[in-house]
Amino acid sequence: ANPVEGVLTNVIGTRNTAAACRKAGVKAMVFVSSDKAVNPPNVMGATKRLAESYCQSLALQEQKKAQRLGDAVERTRFITVRFGNVLGSTGSVVPLFQRQIAAGGPVTVTDAKVSRFFMTVREAVELILQATALGVDAPADETGKIYVLDMGQPVLILDLAQQMIRLAGLRPEKDIEIVFTGLRAGEKLHEELFHAQETPMPSRHPGLRLAASRASDFEVLSRGLDELLDLSATGDSAEVCALLARLVPEYQGPPQQPETNVNRDRAAS
Repeated sequence: ANPVEGVLTNVIGTRNTAAACRKAGVKAMVFVSSDKAVNPPNVMGATKRLAESYCQSLALQEQKKAQRLGDAVERTRFITVRFGNVLGSTGSVVPLFQRQIAAGGPVTVTDAKVSRFFMTVREAVELILQATALGVDAPADETGKIYVLDMGQPVLILDLAQQMIRLAGLRPEKDIEIVFTGLRAGEKLHEELFHAQETPMPSRHPGLRLAASRASDFEVLSRGLDELLDLSATGDSAEVCALLARLVPEYQGPPQQPETNVNRDRAAS
């Protein structure tokens, strides 16, 4: 709903943090990404994918510097970790279902076929720390790749809702009604952990796989982010989304909307 703020937070915010890490000589920066970055139908996923690309290009840039100046040179390791939903976290469907069941229903599910990847907070935290440890000492052939947490099999949200109702000592559709609300704008029926052009590879830890993503040229990508920042300052959401779609080819962007007077005024100022 707020693409300009999404870009400023997820893309420009990541670039600012990375720049601060390089300037301060930080040993490692971990970028936490999302399965929504794979074939993103929405701004959140597209900005996460663009931030992934930037961190990947930085990792390769730092590796080139080490090769040029010698491995003993101080450099920041840029580590990207991608995974799905965390049970019980802020925004998780589980607390929502708990509140709806406690209120006597109905429990709302977007679609009978919708599924998501889930893991516990403990599993997610431990694997992020494992990925960080691997990334700090990563060999050259792992640099710039994305660590993807093993999320197991996706879970049907309808099954999760029904099970939670039963665990509360109630009967689905008898004591608690389940209402299907329809997928929201920019929402997928099923999330993915790997893009079709990303070859999943084993890592040195059984709970982590590596995604060999398409690497972007650092200088070209940096110019694109400069342009994205300048465009964000105008507040023109349609133009920001159009540029985002050019920088992230998998993202098609929302339907084109006519330019508003507000946007024209902002651009003029």
